[in-house]
Amino acid sequence: MHPTRRNVLTLCATLPLTATLANIAVAQSTPTFYAEGGIAIDGTDPVAYFKQGAPVAGDPTITHDWEGATWQFSSAENRDLFAADPAAYAPQYGGYCAYAVSEGYTASTVPEAWRIVDGKLYLNYSRRIQRRWERDIPGRIAAGDRNWPTVLN
Repeated sequence: MHPTRRNVLTLCATLPLTATLANIAVAQSTPTFYAEGGIAIDGTDPVAYFKQGAPVAGDPTITHDWEGATWQFSSAENRDLFAADPAAYAPQYGGYCAYAVSEGYTASTVPEAWRIVDGKLYLNYSRRIQRRWERDIPGRIAAGDRNWPTVLN
């Protein structure tokens, strides 16, 4: 069968819609936040990084659901602060390793490999990887910002 002009035009008209729907399906199936078992950032209280200056384990009975993940907090006060402005406390790059995102892929993180830069929380895969990330923080953040969120696809 030889394509007619009408068939070609119809195909060309539907391709952008097909591509858009495919991108939506991929985006919906890929988690936005690092949430092992649905629990964001391994159950660590994201507000504690800012208030206590250290990772603090969240209490499984003090939670807030946001962006498809359950976030745990060490206190109701921290939960309420997060609920009022989640973007102010949530880690950058969905809680995935900042070094990995700067390199164009995702990796899990550990609570003790963290740093707040310009009021934003960044997590890393390990303390060793964090030291590598810290060699060029501005460059790594710029690369991570360019790669995020396309690295999820």
